[in-house]
Amino acid sequence: MTAISKVKQTLATLKGAEATLDMYYLQEQNKESKNIYKEASMELDKIKVDLEQRIGFMEFEEPQYKGN
Repeated sequence: MTAISKVKQTLATLKGAEATLDMYYLQEQNKESKNIYKEASMELDKIKVDLEQRIGFMEFEEPQYKGN
């Protein structure tokens, strides 16, 4: 598995985790717990943005990986 494949796999995993946190947020009744889920989801979103930028850089540096 190439480095870019691992980064893309990590990004996909984070997207799934973020979706799960958002689902928990919507189902939770306790305000404090809702805030925790929302904050965690927002942190994952920041990491996702960083990984997406990294993938763009990797694809720019190694065009053969683009779209894989």
